[in-house]
Amino acid sequence: MKNKRQMKSTARLYAVQALFQMEASNQTVDQVIVEFLDHRFGAEYDGVEMAEGNASHFRKLMEQAVDQQAKIDQMTDRALVAKWPIARIDPTLRALFRAAGAEMVATTTPPKVVISEFVDVARAFFPDGDETKFANAVMDHMAREAKPEAFTA
Repeated sequence: MKNKRQMKSTARLYAVQALFQMEASNQTVDQVIVEFLDHRFGAEYDGVEMAEGNASHFRKLMEQAVDQQAKIDQMTDRALVAKWPIARIDPTLRALFRAAGAEMVATTTPPKVVISEFVDVARAFFPDGDETKFANAVMDHMAREAKPEAFTA
């Protein structure tokens, strides 16, 4: 059994995957949540066990990413240079920014923890690219907008 921190980390990874899937397949948030909870969390495929995640954290990130999508996308757009509106960035990164933004605006998780956790998620999807540094910079900007009080000395 994983510890609580690992289960939250896994929930974040699944949230990015689920948000990506929603955008690619036009499924509703409820459909994707059920699919992930039933078929990903702790499921076994060909003898490989999928990681168990924190279901309530996953559900909260998913629901808030959808409920707050306009606000989160606007925060992300402000963090991106003018030439790169959110619609032009990689859909995996877009899903990552939405999940991270949801955690920044809808939970008490310290922003620096959110950034660190989602940088790890970015590294899982982009192990060899500059996307991890890009994601870190964008999320830092988003966090300073969402919770400026966390960055005052």
